[in-house]
Amino acid sequence: MGEFKYKIENKNYHTWNYHLRQRFNSKVFKVSLNGGFTCPNLDGKISRGGCTYCSNKGSGDFAGQVDDSISKQFENIKNIMEKKWHNAKYIAYFQAYTNTYAPVDYLKDKYEEALRQENVIGLAISTRPDCISEEVLDYLDDINKRTNLWVELGLQTIHDTTSKKINRGHNYQVFLDTLEKLRERNIDVVVHIINGLPGETYEMMMDTVKEISKLDIQGIKIHLLHVLKGTVMEKQLIRGDFQLLDKDFYTNLICDQLEILPQDLIIHRLTGDGKKDDLIGPIWSLKKWEVLNAIDEELKRRNSWQGKYYEG
Repeated sequence: MGEFKYKIENKNYHTWNYHLRQRFNSKVFKVSLNGGFTCPNLDGKISRGGCTYCSNKGSGDFAGQVDDSISKQFENIKNIMEKKWHNAKYIAYFQAYTNTYAPVDYLKDKYEEALRQENVIGLAISTRPDCISEEVLDYLDDINKRTNLWVELGLQTIHDTTSKKINRGHNYQVFLDTLEKLRERNIDVVVHIINGLPGETYEMMMDTVKEISKLDIQGIKIHLLHVLKGTVMEKQLIRGDFQLLDKDFYTNLICDQLEILPQDLIIHRLTGDGKKDDLIGPIWSLKKWEVLNAIDEELKRRNSWQGKYYEG
């Protein structure tokens, strides 16, 4: 494949920031909200343990305070962001726990309040593929016709053996079935995967990305596995059940994965975030910009870019 099409600054991959600026001609922020949801992997419907890596905040460590209304959460976070960027637009991001796991009336109460906030141009909803009923699909279809909608589906890996190890609670086929239903309604889907899950080899992590590159998805979030205090995975790490990835391995892995993804696929994330006080490791992940800069430099060293070896 020839030259990279979606160049912005020094990035040789199709960044979320590039996409938003092209689409909305403005700086756009995500405002992370906590809608007071739970998860079937926590409340007993599937399990009470949750995924082995999940914190007690349900992956919403940077979301708003659950005791505050959606409007108050939005205002508090927006005020912080506006100090750096004035006159920005916003995406209301329902991040914590499973954000379609509730009756539709409850979803409407939360989502519609978020959409009423000034300068909100759409919703991003993080959820599990086994938590989108037909009734919820119909409501998401309605939202998608009125505003910009992104549904973020947690997959983590295509390997069902790994999914069982991390107590994920669903298999790959469930993900594929839900993806098909969302795309039938022309809803944009962002897939979450995690590099470094226990027992996964380099080849397994590459196979996940190879498989995803063939799917009808519009974005991907690639997370670095980071272990947080109080999780099942912390105990497993202390026992020596698995090892964390080092920075050089991760940098090269990400570049290898980017090279086989199609150029038009939007890269929403290339590493993971963990709060400093809660993070067990890898400690190097706290320096997020160093990680991203290392990826940029490695792509430059290789004279490479997203999609260079994509076989579509």
